Amino acid sequence: MPTEQPQTGPTRRRRRLTDTETARRTLDAALAMIERTGLTVSLDHLSFEDVIREAGVARAAVYRRWPYKGLFFSDLLKELARNAPAAAGADGRLGEEAVRRVALERIEQFATAEGRHELCVELLRLGALQDFEVMHASTQWRSYIALHATFLSLADDALQGEVQAALAAAEQELNDRIAQSYARLAALFGLRLRPRLHTSFDELATHLNATMRGFVLTAMARPDFARRQPKSGVLDTNATADWSPPALGVAATALAYLEPDPAVTWDARHLAAVRDALPTMAQLSPTSPSQDGTPSGHTE
Repeated sequence: MPTEQPQTGPTRRRRRLTDTETARRTLDAALAMIERTGLTVSLDHLSFEDVIREAGVARAAVYRRWPYKGLFFSDLLKELARNAPAAAGADGRLGEEAVRRVALERIEQFATAEGRHELCVELLRLGALQDFEVMHASTQWRSYIALHATFLSLADDALQGEVQAALAAAEQELNDRIAQSYARLAALFGLRLRPRLHTSFDELATHLNATMRGFVLTAMARPDFARRQPKSGVLDTNATADWSPPALGVAATALAYLEPDPAVTWDARHLAAVRDALPTMAQLSPTSPSQDGTPSGHTE
């Protein structure tokens, strides 16, 4: 990529990049290279000279910023941690567009408790299958897994602490998004967190996130582990559908935390409200779970 924008006029003099601009371009070039190739459990595969060349910045300017590559790789690890896991392209959430589409196609199932349960299980199945496939195929996600092992091997305690703090912040952001997505799903289906668990949507999201990662890691060594098979009667449903171990594990985990909310009355008025809300999920979509774990879209 070019280093600078040329000026107009016969001299076509180039503007010198600032130290901040040089740093940003160099880090971005390294991030792009890792996105293409993946991160190993170290950064030995990454050539500092290749990064500089791809960034299109002056070599001297880079070495003024980072006198040796170890300093650059320290900043790169922190940058990777800050950007992860959002950069992985999969965050474990159910695709809410798919939720709306399938729910609208099968709107009549909302009328009975059995129908709502069947539909809820089906959406959990579809969402888990989709999330697993995206995560398992993602180079960025594999880099994120490698990053955890890489930062644990750092000899510099201060750097290790900085990378860990950045990872913790990224993890919390990911967890918040998953929690909000499941709070919306619960509100839509008239579900609540099981009171006896004294839990929260944040805890549910943490459990789901850990469950899915375990399946992704297992399938890296055992690709057959994610194979789909037709199963009937799964999770007390009557339908026959293709299930994989990851899909079953995620769906079972979600339903272990959730139960029908007895305060929700599925009368004609409530059914009409759900039908009206489905195109945008606006009426039943909280921005975050309430403190007691009940979705703010809860309807009585």
